[in-house]
Amino acid sequence: MKNLLALAFVALFTTAAMAQQVDLRKKITVSGSAEREVTPDIIYISISLKEYLKDGNSKKKVEMTTIENQLVAAVQAAGIPKENLTINNLSSYNYATKKKKDPDFLASKQYRLKVSDLNKFNDIMDAIDPKGIAYTNIESYDYSKMEELKKELKVKALQAAKAKALYMVTALGNDLGSVLDIQDISNESFPQQNYRNNTMMMKASASADMESVAAEIDFKTIKLTSVVNTVFEIK
Repeated sequence: MKNLLALAFVALFTTAAMAQQVDLRKKITVSGSAEREVTPDIIYISISLKEYLKDGNSKKKVEMTTIENQLVAAVQAAGIPKENLTINNLSSYNYATKKKKDPDFLASKQYRLKVSDLNKFNDIMDAIDPKGIAYTNIESYDYSKMEELKKELKVKALQAAKAKALYMVTALGNDLGSVLDIQDISNESFPQQNYRNNTMMMKASASADMESVAAEIDFKTIKLTSVVNTVFEIK
């Protein structure tokens, strides 16, 4: 009997506790969003250099060191920090064994260059013999103030959600209370467009191709969108 009374007391206490936890407040759930487009100011470019035969003469090979020095000097002349130029593929330059077996072997080497102005990149390409350039490829791009932009958009999305909740609640003759819940459902990634330019053998053609790529990337913007779901109390 005592056990039955104890179980009944526990059941009654649990039911009372659950009843106390029921949220009877009136609520409104709304979403808010904000978006903005910005122009990329950080661009990563892949540059592939290759050895070549001068005037088609197999005895007049232009070595990788010569072409590489042209690239390094051009980067420095453009005022770009040397740490912005890195080797992208070491294995392509490991050709000592092949060169011993085949003196006519033409090596290649890949670099990654970080720039903020494609006009400087054009100047760099103009300073290198186009015969020594296998290709250039814009790998990716970014925006230097991305984190600040994300915070700004989240604030605007919250403000938009509150404004929506306010006019909806006011229309019903009620007052808007404090926010009870916030869920950030933003997709903070942005698409990476891939631009590829196969450099021509003639310098004039190569320059024209670079200008074409520069014009395209100048108008290619990044769109970032912030979305939040919110729950407000209705008073």
